[in-house]
Amino acid sequence: MNLTVKLNDILFLDIETVPQEESWKLLSKETQELFSKKTQYQRKDEFTSEEFYDRAGVWAEFGKIICISVGYFVDVENKKQLRLTSFFGDDEHKLLSDFKVLLDKHFVKKNNVLCAHNGKEFDFPFIARRMIIHQIALPKKLNLFGKKPWEVPHLDTLELWKFGDYKHYTSLKLLTSILGVPSPKDDIDGSEVAAVYYKEKNIQRIVSYCEKDTIAVAQILLRFNNQKLLEKEDIVSVN
Repeated sequence: MNLTVKLNDILFLDIETVPQEESWKLLSKETQELFSKKTQYQRKDEFTSEEFYDRAGVWAEFGKIICISVGYFVDVENKKQLRLTSFFGDDEHKLLSDFKVLLDKHFVKKNNVLCAHNGKEFDFPFIARRMIIHQIALPKKLNLFGKKPWEVPHLDTLELWKFGDYKHYTSLKLLTSILGVPSPKDDIDGSEVAAVYYKEKNIQRIVSYCEKDTIAVAQILLRFNNQKLLEKEDIVSVN
């Protein structure tokens, strides 16, 4: 691929989400009914609403963000260095507000773009919806109202890999495997995040997992451009 976007203008990101409550029984009756209606098509007759609730984190209406990890390239001694930072914790309003400050201060230029794997279908709209729920004004890079498709400042490694084939879905794990990128799935996967958060109460484990996904997205874009992959010493945490 020959992307016209400069690597240093891209903010790579990944989010981790969980159900808003630890268990079905903690939901109000109204929320239970709304969740049941929202998921009826997906559940069919295979699962009850309560059995399906552990998947609630995939919907912004019933889930919440517990971590946003971001990475950006800088040039250091003629080499690319990826700098990582994460916004995480129980206070979703604060982590979203802090993420907004980053976008508004450092990634507000016209040439700046956001990049995630399946970001256009999940990460970007999920963040925007949760910001609106929390009454946080959308940053410019997430405010897509009235924009034409070619004006949207987003890159999606899944979309790039599709090459126009809209029926084709490739997971981040599969893509890293076939491209020779170190796997980010060496500890937990997405289906385990809620249990790690609510039962283990190990947010640092989730942050590490989220950051590995962010690194993987950056590495994939390097491979798409036939550039050398990052070594461990090229990745720096600035939390």
